[in-house]
Amino acid sequence: MSISMYQVAVPVFVRALTNLQHVLKLGEAHAKEKSVDGSVLLQTRLIPDMLPLVKQVQIATDMAKNAAARLAGVEPLKFEDNETSFDELHARIERAIDYIKSFKPEQIDGSETRTIQLKMRTGEVNFEGQAYLLHFVMPNLFFHCTTAYAILRAAGTNIGKTDFIGKP
Repeated sequence: MSISMYQVAVPVFVRALTNLQHVLKLGEAHAKEKSVDGSVLLQTRLIPDMLPLVKQVQIATDMAKNAAARLAGVEPLKFEDNETSFDELHARIERAIDYIKSFKPEQIDGSETRTIQLKMRTGEVNFEGQAYLLHFVMPNLFFHCTTAYAILRAAGTNIGKTDFIGKP
């Protein structure tokens, strides 16, 4: 039995972002309970040279929505990256999930060898679709989701592994 590019991408992206939203809501509740201004938590970092929580969520959503679009061969939907509140981050995640869900299997299946070209700080990088999905997108998506989780956990939010991976 084979698995398609769509099956590897879209349901995984939706689950990762849904679980990210879940831990974000728990972090928001924790901040309110402790009378911590939400903007303070959104700017929290694990260490000084690491990006803050708000940026981790922005990158995670960009990674998933942009990958779905690129695998489908369309220009990704642009987000402004101007969120300053939990409500705005929740709206961003919901918008990303809705966008990802709008793609149909026939748009993404067969993209294993599609050329994906990215402009990085270090220059232009070219991938074939499958390598892009498995070796670039997935590690980056889960890195930023994990880092957001770790920031919230380090800030005292009562979350655990099941919150991160979701219920079966």
